[in-house]
Amino acid sequence: MTAQQDSYVRAESIAPSIAIVIPCYNEEAVLTETAARMSGILRDLQARSLVSAQSTVNFVDDGSRDATWRMIEQLAAADPLVRGIKLSRNRGHQNALMAGLMTVEGDATISVDADLQDDLGAIEAMILKFRDGCEVVYGVRNRRDTDTFFKRFTAEGYYKVLAAVGVDVVFNHADYRLLGRAAIEALREYGEVNLFLRGIIPQLGFKSDIVLYDRQERFAGESKYPLGKMLSLAWNGLTSFSSKPLRWITIAGTVISFISFGIGTWALVIGLFSNRVLPGWASTVIPMYFMGGIQLLSLGIIGEYVSKIYLETKRRPRFIIEKRV
Repeated sequence: MTAQQDSYVRAESIAPSIAIVIPCYNEEAVLTETAARMSGILRDLQARSLVSAQSTVNFVDDGSRDATWRMIEQLAAADPLVRGIKLSRNRGHQNALMAGLMTVEGDATISVDADLQDDLGAIEAMILKFRDGCEVVYGVRNRRDTDTFFKRFTAEGYYKVLAAVGVDVVFNHADYRLLGRAAIEALREYGEVNLFLRGIIPQLGFKSDIVLYDRQERFAGESKYPLGKMLSLAWNGLTSFSSKPLRWITIAGTVISFISFGIGTWALVIGLFSNRVLPGWASTVIPMYFMGGIQLLSLGIIGEYVSKIYLETKRRPRFIIEKRV
């Protein structure tokens, strides 16, 4: 055990300080209820000496356009457990979450969404596993009964695709997790701009475990992850941790080249050694459109990787904190 790990004692007689990190974007409809439930859970855990009196609830306002930040200020003024972090502009869920993780203090952090869909009862189980020595505890959905068939099929299929291309992710885990201080400091070393924390966290290599929970209906408001954002996050996760799409282009190009060579040979043989004449446009137009589509798809995938390189080389900050309360 290192000196840094020694400084975060987990003995049963010493309760750890826990910082709950909650990214928020236009969450005024649910914020009051979320703060009340989180504070209530922390006070109950403090009363039972499972967490220390220094534990906090930290809301990260990701450039909301409604009254979210004003409400966070009011909640912080009324409740000593509540803290607020305001980003200068909207940076996306992953960057807002990273801003909270890199800013708050405590022996461990627990990240959870503001919509109250994640079962908050899993927080105690996470803390107990942390005190038992786990540096990372993943909240994993027990089942997807509340999802539509389309969402369940695409979500589970996506996790399987990531696993197939070699991306190390925890099946049915989103961003509901506990990270110990050693894991947080290790995460700080990852300076990449294209964040996909579900893929980064398993790479840290610390002792980990899972806590199963059931997901509830959203308490109020609307989802901040419509289909477009979900697809964007999925594609970012795939291209950030695997180069296999580039290999697929090479394989596809090789196969199509052989097919094209075969078709060309067939057409040449018919033209030279038979009286049959090729019909005309079909034999020309169909391969032309097919090859054009493959080329555009390949250029698009290559462009995605080039754009990631472009953004990474600029080394721009992932977030800027405007204010804290």
